[in-house]
Amino acid sequence: MTNAHNPDAPEGATGILVLADGTIIWGRGFGAIGSAVGEVCFNTAMTGYQEVMTDPSYAGQIVTFTFPHIGNVGTNDEDVEADSPHALGCIIREDVTAPSNFRDQKPFDQWMTEQGRIGISGVDTRALTRRIREAGAPNAVIAHDPDGQFDIDELLGKARGWAGLEGMDLAKDVTGHQTQLWDGKGQGAGIWRLGHGYAPLEEMEASSSRPHVVALDFGAKRNIFRNLVKAGAKVTVVPAKTSLDDILALKPDGVFLSNGPGDPAATGSYAVPVIQQLLEADMPLFGICLGHQMLALAAGAKTVKMHQGHRGANHPVQRIGGGWDETEGLVEITSMNHGFAVDGDSLPDNIRATHKSLFDGSNCGIEIIGKRAFGVQYHPEASPGPQDSFYLFAKFVGGLG
Repeated sequence: MTNAHNPDAPEGATGILVLADGTIIWGRGFGAIGSAVGEVCFNTAMTGYQEVMTDPSYAGQIVTFTFPHIGNVGTNDEDVEADSPHALGCIIREDVTAPSNFRDQKPFDQWMTEQGRIGISGVDTRALTRRIREAGAPNAVIAHDPDGQFDIDELLGKARGWAGLEGMDLAKDVTGHQTQLWDGKGQGAGIWRLGHGYAPLEEMEASSSRPHVVALDFGAKRNIFRNLVKAGAKVTVVPAKTSLDDILALKPDGVFLSNGPGDPAATGSYAVPVIQQLLEADMPLFGICLGHQMLALAAGAKTVKMHQGHRGANHPVQRIGGGWDETEGLVEITSMNHGFAVDGDSLPDNIRATHKSLFDGSNCGIEIIGKRAFGVQYHPEASPGPQDSFYLFAKFVGGLG
C-alpha cells in the first residue's frame, strides 16, 4: 500500500527526520504527534535514556541513541533530572517493547506522549551516527503523524530556517526562576540507593554549620545538587541571571556554576561578567560543562563549537596536572554531554589545563592559577554514567570554609 501524499515513503512509515541538506529518513513514529526542529546529535550510553531525555543540556537537540534497545526498562519517577524533558525527541533502532524491570512505572512510549516528545523507531542509527561523525551535527525536523501524511517541503523549510545552536542562549529558557534551598523538589536531597530511593534532606543533616554553596542554575541536573549535599554542603539554587549583589547577599562560602544548553559565549554575555567579579572577590568556584566553559571565558580563554560533540557514558579523561599532581596520568571514565568546548590553544597564562579527553585531546578541565576556582567539561554526577569523578564534589566542598 502506497502513501498518496508521500509516494516515496516505505509502507507503515509514520515518522520522519528531514535534515537541512534535504536528506529524508523514514521510520515509525511514537510518542507525541507533531514536529520539532533542532540539532541532531548522538549518545552512546547503554543505559539512562530517561535521564538523557530530561537533561536540560539537551534543550534544542534531537538525540540519536546508538544503543538499539531503548525503552525496554520503561520509565519511573526517580530517573529524571529535571521537572520535564528538554530533549526535543529521540531516534532509535528497535521499536519500544513492553517494559521489563521491577522499577518500571510507565512504558517509555506512553511517557513520551505525555511529555510531548516525539520519537522515531526503525532507523539505521549506525548509519546516522556515522553521518554525524563525518559531516557534523545537522539541523533537522523530527515529525510524527499516525497517518503518515507529511509536507516534506514545509519540514525542509523549517530545518533550513533554524539558526542552529551557535550563538543561541538556551540557559535563560531552562533555568529555574526562584531562589530556593535545595530540598530535592519532592524527590529527596541526597543520592539514590537501590531499595532506599533518594535520601531525604533530614538524613543529610542540612544545618547552618555546613558550608553554603550558591548554585547558579544554567540548566542543572538534579544529581549535581544531590552530590553537593552528600559532600557536606548546604545548597541554595539561584536563577541564571542572578546578580553579583544578590549572590553575595546569600553569604556563600563557594559558588557552583552548573551545566546547561546552548552556546557558552551567548549565555556568557550576562553570566561571564558576574563570574569575573566572583573571581576578583576570591570566591571559590566550581564549574561543570557550560559552567566550566564560562569560567574559562571569564578568565580569558575562548570556546568553540565542536564538529560532533561528546555525548555518552564511556569517555576516558586523563588528569594532566595542576591540583591533581599527586594522581597525574590517572584516567577517569566519564559521562559527557556537550557540543561546545574550551579551546585548549586559547588558554592564557592564568589558566592551567588539568584534564584532557583521550578520544580527541580536547580540554576537559582547568584551574585558575592563584584562585580557588576550577572546572571540568564532563559530568561527575553521572546519571547516567560511571561514578569515577564523584571525588570532585568532595574536593570543592572540602576546600570551603
